[in-house]
Amino acid sequence: MEVGRITGLKGKITVPGDKSISHRSIMLGAIAKGTTEVTGFLNGADCLSTIGCFREMGISIEETNDTILVHGKGMHGLQKPSAVLSVGNSGTTTRLISGILAGQDFDSKLSGDASLNSRPMKRIIEPLQLMGANISSVLRNGCAPLYISKGELHGISYTSKVASAQVKSAILLAGLYADGKTSVTEPVLSRNHTELMLREFGADIHTTFGLVEPSDTPHADRHATASITPCQELYSQKIIVPGDISSAAYFIAAGLITPDSEILIQNVGVNPTRAGILQVCIDMGADITLLNERTSGGEPVADILVRTSKLHGTTIGGAIIPTLIDEIPIIAVMAALAEGRTIIEDAAELKVKETNRIETVVDNLKAMGCDIMATYDGMVIHGGNPLHGANIHTLLDHRIAMAFTIAGLNADGITHILDSKCVDVSYPAFFDTFEELL
Repeated sequence: MEVGRITGLKGKITVPGDKSISHRSIMLGAIAKGTTEVTGFLNGADCLSTIGCFREMGISIEETNDTILVHGKGMHGLQKPSAVLSVGNSGTTTRLISGILAGQDFDSKLSGDASLNSRPMKRIIEPLQLMGANISSVLRNGCAPLYISKGELHGISYTSKVASAQVKSAILLAGLYADGKTSVTEPVLSRNHTELMLREFGADIHTTFGLVEPSDTPHADRHATASITPCQELYSQKIIVPGDISSAAYFIAAGLITPDSEILIQNVGVNPTRAGILQVCIDMGADITLLNERTSGGEPVADILVRTSKLHGTTIGGAIIPTLIDEIPIIAVMAALAEGRTIIEDAAELKVKETNRIETVVDNLKAMGCDIMATYDGMVIHGGNPLHGANIHTLLDHRIAMAFTIAGLNADGITHILDSKCVDVSYPAFFDTFEELL
């Protein structure tokens, strides 16, 4: 894909359904009693991997127009798969489904592509083993393929070193099948879609907060504890999936940094555990407004209006990082075109995404002429200098491809996005959406 400098992006758009909510709607629908109806589902490669896994375990899933029908068989209705469960490139599928499989009375094996099978899985293996799960890394390297067989699950109180929704969700989903209450404490609250949806499906789940010690520290972060009690059954629901703020982020950035632009992005999920990018934009001086704010299925939703703005640098770190970890590549692009210095810290989790996103972002922005330096847990960006076209090595990372498309639209010359087809993982119509704004 080749892109060049443009101006005047204007119009109203919608973005695909939220990736995190789409995954969870299939998983919970499959283990609930009755038929779960899902509208707004994201038909990206990762979410289709989740559908494929549950079909392999005997769940009938229909696609009719814009609706997915998941014919659930209850908590113990899954069947032993006849083949390896293929999770593709989806870390969410792998980690969350492991929690469900840990509670089944059959053996299963999970495996993905080369990238997925190099990503760390100890973070779920260890707590699930503490619960009594029989789960192991087939190659004994802490990565997929994973082998899971029947175990007797016990409720535990687990303290996670990282704020990770995938770790938390794996434990909570296993907790549905445990013999007592299961609790997960995080250093700060990660995205809470699993908790909200479990509650909608009838699970007994609660979240409490407490100050991190020492409690007299100014602006102390609050640790969060999610607790679930085993239940006999979950019950089918109607789920309306809002637009994914991670997908909206590219158009938020495009509207802010592209001259003479005004974009309205409709029906976007603005769950505060996901919407940290909105606060960062405001901190950078963005002209951004939330319109038509409402709640759907426990999830806050709004329309987002953005206009071209003169942005300035900021410091991003601490408790806000889990709420925008997937948006850091596009935030870095905004910072490169903003005046002054931006510091991104406490984001070491970027190293274990589809690529090491610290390295990938820094290398590609350097190639475009940005003054940027990688740090152990983030980067320092000296913005305000013009960018120029370059060959962007996405390394098949969908978020890198989309972020640097926005950079290329605001750079001199032509920018070549290599392996741009990887956007299909989360946003197959990404390039088509831009056509609506030209």
